[in-house]
Amino acid sequence: MDPFLIRRVRLIPQESILLKDDVILYRDDEQIITSWDAFRKRPELVRGLSVYYLKEHLKLSKVFHEDGDFHWYFDLADYRFEENGTELVMTDLLADVVVFRDGRIRVLDLDELADAHEQGLIDNLLLKKSLHTLNRLLRELYKEGITRLSSPLEKYQ
Repeated sequence: MDPFLIRRVRLIPQESILLKDDVILYRDDEQIITSWDAFRKRPELVRGLSVYYLKEHLKLSKVFHEDGDFHWYFDLADYRFEENGTELVMTDLLADVVVFRDGRIRVLDLDELADAHEQGLIDNLLLKKSLHTLNRLLRELYKEGITRLSSPLEKYQ
């Protein structure tokens, strides 16, 4: 496979990190699947698997805990490829969704989304993209569950 890297851009706090240690397990025009180790390990965050849904503006991670348990973590994202096509830039759209093994769903960081808009870090188009993506994701999770979105990760551990 050609050399390919993913860059994560965060708006709050502002940072750009090249995920050079992530291992790309699969890649096509709609999905990229990676495995990774946590930058700063904690009992609830040791390593993970992620699927980047390029057309759905989502990244789903299966986050493994130190004790072997796991939870699901969604990042809402804006994706673009660098001109040469060998680097994906993922801009985190701030709102996140956690799905616990018992089915509970928790939405995080809506305050950061509002703050980023107020500070001019995201424009109206990205704000709308984030909110529409969040709405679509929550509708699917409440109606259908996580199976469709998590299934690409099931063959990887």
